[in-house]
Amino acid sequence: MKTLTTGDIAKMCDVNLRTVIRWIDRGALKGFKLPGRGNNRVRVEDFVSFLQEHDMPLPAELAGENNRRVLIIDDEAAVARSIARILRSAGYETEAAMDGFQGGSMLVKFQPALVTLDLRMPGISGYDVLKFIRSTPETAHIKVVVLSALDQQALQRALDEGADAVLSKPFDNQALTDVVERLLPVATTELA
Repeated sequence: MKTLTTGDIAKMCDVNLRTVIRWIDRGALKGFKLPGRGNNRVRVEDFVSFLQEHDMPLPAELAGENNRRVLIIDDEAAVARSIARILRSAGYETEAAMDGFQGGSMLVKFQPALVTLDLRMPGISGYDVLKFIRSTPETAHIKVVVLSALDQQALQRALDEGADAVLSKPFDNQALTDVVERLLPVATTELA
């Protein structure tokens, strides 16, 4: 079982140690006391649940190697649902954004390891979202798979601008899963 100290959590949330202890004492954050000195420990899963319940971003230390989150940015709801279904069945956690603006705001909150990105969307285009991802230090590491019905020239432009992979719509379910698995291999390392 992987656990965190109150100091670890205070550092990750950029709060005072006493604040974390109050969260535990109030029952907002599930923790337990070690025998003897009575120091608090929190299971990583419980801390992640706490962050999600309070709409707090997942710290990079926890997102790390085992991040299986995929943000789907596509203005066609049926396509977004299809991508989500395919990836969830392959063991990924998904969220969807229906346009580039919503996608940009969800990048920080959801902290995905990978984004599937449509190029043609109203308002902010997929190219604009890709440029934002690559030029922002907090998101530059995110893998991007462009899924588009545009021509090969447009797909090549996406690669030139920083996409990690491209697939033409309509795409084969297995091809999508294969690309995502290639870009997000399952890590075997654990938190200390």
